[in-house]
Amino acid sequence: MPAMPAPELSHLCDLAIELSPPLELGDAPRGRRRIIPITGGRVSGERLSGRILPGGSDWQVVYADGLAFLEARYPMETDDGALIDVVNVGYRHGPPEVIAALARGEVVDPASYYMRTQPRFETGDPRYLWLNRIVAVGTGRRDPSAVHLSFYEVL
Repeated sequence: MPAMPAPELSHLCDLAIELSPPLELGDAPRGRRRIIPITGGRVSGERLSGRILPGGSDWQVVYADGLAFLEARYPMETDDGALIDVVNVGYRHGPPEVIAALARGEVVDPASYYMRTQPRFETGDPRYLWLNRIVAVGTGRRDPSAVHLSFYEVL
């Protein structure tokens, strides 16, 4: 039987997502809940570029051990006018002192913690229907008022 090909990654785009201060809902039965409003941003890449529209949010659950489950949903508008729904889920975790520094709003070296995501795209625009059929992964960095992501298509 032939061996299955190993997946490869192809850079899709980089995102700079602007954020409002978090809304802290407090400790709930399954962890500390936070909602972080998304106010805009920029998407840049060879095959996908445009802007993040305001109105999205990142709904987070932060567990007692510091693990954060990230679940963001936001609209993207491409430079040529297509609208794309983005749902991006993932995890952020690291040493307690690094996570505490992030919580204080400090800039932290992204190599010192783990932030990985799985974006999914949905659009009806014929020029971007290919996005509906790809698997993608992302890596990220949290800054005081923004999150920076790099998305890769899994080939």
